[in-house]
Amino acid sequence: MDLVAYVPKAPRLGETVTGREFRTVPGGKGANQAVAAARSGGAVTMIGAVGADGFGVRLRATLTEAGIDTAGLRTVEGASGTAHITVDDEGGNAIVVIPGANGTVTRLEPGDEERIAAAGTLLLQLELPMAGVLAGACAARAHGVRTVLTPAPAQPLPAELLAATDLLVPNEHEAAALTGLTDPRQALAALLHEVPEAVITLGAAGCLYGARGAEPLAVPAPRVRAVDTTAAGDTFVGALAVALGEGRPVPEALGWACAAAALSVQRPGASASMPLRDEIAALAAEHRP
Repeated sequence: MDLVAYVPKAPRLGETVTGREFRTVPGGKGANQAVAAARSGGAVTMIGAVGADGFGVRLRATLTEAGIDTAGLRTVEGASGTAHITVDDEGGNAIVVIPGANGTVTRLEPGDEERIAAAGTLLLQLELPMAGVLAGACAARAHGVRTVLTPAPAQPLPAELLAATDLLVPNEHEAAALTGLTDPRQALAALLHEVPEAVITLGAAGCLYGARGAEPLAVPAPRVRAVDTTAAGDTFVGALAVALGEGRPVPEALGWACAAAALSVQRPGASASMPLRDEIAALAAEHRP
């Protein structure tokens, strides 16, 4: 659950500021990407965990209302995961994640491998323990399912996970943390030594895509006024997975994903801000090169 405080300016260490609004919004990177993919037109199944608390009930209901299959979403004792988010008037955010129930997902449970095998794409994030992420990635690789990994929160990636990743999608800060390189093109080149394809998201500047043996491709984002950038990256990844799963050419799929993210930042919240397929199609067509 995202616990979001809206402030004119984010507080510095030791500083107290007065906010203007507080909201509790269903979130989490995995759930956000699931909702984004579902709203983009994908058929989505969620594997993960929520706590035996009020947040867990609401999180499950949010996924169900989005049309997502939650048979693989277990309920465990204790608290659900939370993210404590400060959003300033420029739309920037700072986030502290408390894993809660997510910390229990260290392996696949009965039925999970079959769910992965039945999919076209497995979306992975790092808000679960690395052991659970790796188990999912290896199951996907064994069954020929495309794996798309968002390496956030940024941390060193095991060689076994990189070997099972088809498409890596960091933002520019995560790419720098993974490679030690602040220039996105240099970081992209370094990432392509580890995975066959990568997309570095660049916020308002769009994204930079690369594949081994090909020239990098820069795709601009529609110019919009950001209200809240929370979950923009998750919206991008969810929409991108659907577009690639439909067999769209990479440039078109990237433009579609940029349009989805541009729509999401114009609205407050995480999953609540994510656009529907018709909205994405309209903006993507308007900004098609």
